[in-house]
Amino acid sequence: MHLYRSHNCGQLRAENVGETVRLSGWIHRMRDHGGLLFIDLRDHYGLSQCVVDTSSPLFKMAEECRVETVITVTGRVVKRTDETINSKLPTGEVEVYIDEMVVQSTAQVLPLQVNSDEDSSEDLRLRYRYLDLRREKVHQNIVLRSNVIASIRKRMIDQGFTEYQTPILTSSSPEGARDFVVPSRLHPGKFYALPQAPQQFKQLLMMAGFDRYFQIAPCFRDEDSRADRSPGEFYQLDFEMSFVTQEDVFNTIEPVLHGVFEEFSKGKTVTPAPFPQIPFDEAMMKYGSDKPDLRNPLEIKDVTEVFRDSGFGIFTKMIGGGAIVRGVPGPKCGSRAICDRFDGWAKKDQGKPGLAYIIFRDGEGAGPVAKNIGPEKTAEIKEIMGLEDGDAVFFSCDKPTPAAKFAGVVRTRVAEDRELIEEGCYKFCWIVDFPMYEEDENTGAIDFSHNPFSMPQGGMEALETMNPLDIKAYQYDIVCNGIELSSGAIRNHLPDIMYKAFNIAGYEPSVVDERFGGMISAMKFGAPPHGGSAPGIDRIVMMLADEPNIREVVAFPMNQRAEDLMMQAPNIISDAHMKELSIQGDLPLEISE
Repeated sequence: MHLYRSHNCGQLRAENVGETVRLSGWIHRMRDHGGLLFIDLRDHYGLSQCVVDTSSPLFKMAEECRVETVITVTGRVVKRTDETINSKLPTGEVEVYIDEMVVQSTAQVLPLQVNSDEDSSEDLRLRYRYLDLRREKVHQNIVLRSNVIASIRKRMIDQGFTEYQTPILTSSSPEGARDFVVPSRLHPGKFYALPQAPQQFKQLLMMAGFDRYFQIAPCFRDEDSRADRSPGEFYQLDFEMSFVTQEDVFNTIEPVLHGVFEEFSKGKTVTPAPFPQIPFDEAMMKYGSDKPDLRNPLEIKDVTEVFRDSGFGIFTKMIGGGAIVRGVPGPKCGSRAICDRFDGWAKKDQGKPGLAYIIFRDGEGAGPVAKNIGPEKTAEIKEIMGLEDGDAVFFSCDKPTPAAKFAGVVRTRVAEDRELIEEGCYKFCWIVDFPMYEEDENTGAIDFSHNPFSMPQGGMEALETMNPLDIKAYQYDIVCNGIELSSGAIRNHLPDIMYKAFNIAGYEPSVVDERFGGMISAMKFGAPPHGGSAPGIDRIVMMLADEPNIREVVAFPMNQRAEDLMMQAPNIISDAHMKELSIQGDLPLEISE
């Protein structure tokens, strides 16, 4: 018999009754029932109940063991009596009567509970993450992650993609976030950067003729933590294709995403292909977000013209200064108490001066807004919004972008409050036709709104003849249940268009040559039309595990302050190491002291 186990702890069944077996694992729980001591033994595969009789010489040894002590037991498999069968366990029909027992490793008093879902602080969980990972739910999340990645990898290979690896040490580039940098010992004063994404490399692979690339790629960004974003490091399904249109990209990745979500959805419905395509402008109009949650049935409407030259002076004045007014429907919100509650939320939680509203009842509108604009315009708003008596409408008035975004926040709040969010489904959509450029509200400068390597719709003619803020890009996002899974684009593969596109954003050709020399050079030697995307692995698993925080599906995440409490990173390196790297410390006073 093997030194440590003949079976794993999730393997024994009724057909094993009478066999002598050997199991190894962690003591999950112990229960003393007078003449018998029951030990739940746990390993990666499951639990097996083991039994020691008080008459056994092993009883005292077992009794003195703490939970999480690692033991090896040898014994006979016995069928449980009908009244003691545990139908919740795959091994619940049998138990092992221990004849031999070896303590492999003893456990000290635990800083957190492993055999329960008892809440512990996040810092404590991350400091002892190896213990936290023993918990069933967290353990299964990490297994799920592995299975999801394996499924994605197979589906991509089945679609004709080949996996290639791209460099981890590279050069800094403007990808929209701060780089993590690595000092070079061999080149004093110079630094590598960890890749925010393999963007340039995957495009270079297309220019090198590899046609269909994918990679489960690590990416590094020095940015703040969020519930759906890990600080520092994350993984994505990075892929790129040559000689493709936007529709080709959609048709390729939709079966992969649909298949993975259907495989691991536990019965939830998944949007069938083809996924809906919503232009960016329409998404901002209807949903107040470029990441719309289509489980929410509410649609925002534009009511600017109703308020123009109306009796509601504050809105009329703001519209004259370039503001717009968005209406958010409030089904069954037609009471003063409900509307005042939303008004208080807007003031307290959103920093707004308030939330204007109209209540519809008895065929009329009620509230200060309705009183000021009169019954005719109130009825017009009711018709535009498609509302009935007993409903209400809430208003967002501001410059176009902030008005749309706040209306989106109100839309979500109303749907959650009224319990309108559809359950048991994954609703996908594409957001398409993103603006190529955006204007800085403070400086008025024109910059790229998303990926600078996207092909502008209309090509060079659009760049030369159109207002930059009106140019759309062949750029798209895939969104599921209000969460952006990835951005992607048909890439700019022509050097003259690239120079022009960057020039509009304020980059001289010399800057393009300096910062993107490898890619612009490759374009000059024949580059195919190409495009791709990069759905986030962490977010996909987070959704499939039904977890609100991405740290629940990452084996060894950092905390919200981007610290690894278990490995004590980041830490201070020695003066000798700094000298070797030609780095001189210049820490803030409170740190250096």
